[in-house]
Amino acid sequence: MALEWVVLGYAAGAEAIMVLLLTIPGLDGIRKGLIAVTRNLLKPLLSVVPFCLFLLMDIYWKYETRPQCESPDSCSPSEHLRHQKSIIKSQRNALLIAAALIFYWILYSVTGLVVRIEQLNQRLKARRD
Repeated sequence: MALEWVVLGYAAGAEAIMVLLLTIPGLDGIRKGLIAVTRNLLKPLLSVVPFCLFLLMDIYWKYETRPQCESPDSCSPSEHLRHQKSIIKSQRNALLIAAALIFYWILYSVTGLVVRIEQLNQRLKARRD
């Protein structure tokens, strides 16, 4: 299952970089190209949403089927350590899922706003001319 988390991490990283590039001031010369690339990537990146739901179900299934170590007598120290590591990995993976979904939503919103700003700037330029 490690490959799925790597793919999700790369997708979240790509979304964050695109949001950063779209919002950095001073990139007006390449902004049209960035907008075109981002708009073309929004549909393929939408596959992050069902992928995140699948991984969230995987976390839930692992949570429900993990061994229980409530008391120190019920588990050996190595089992208790494995249990704690499993919990921390699940929390980390849940944060990665949340980050990927939030970055996609932000990217979608920012792209829409930047496109709208470009359209308004073109209208203003057309009225001046």
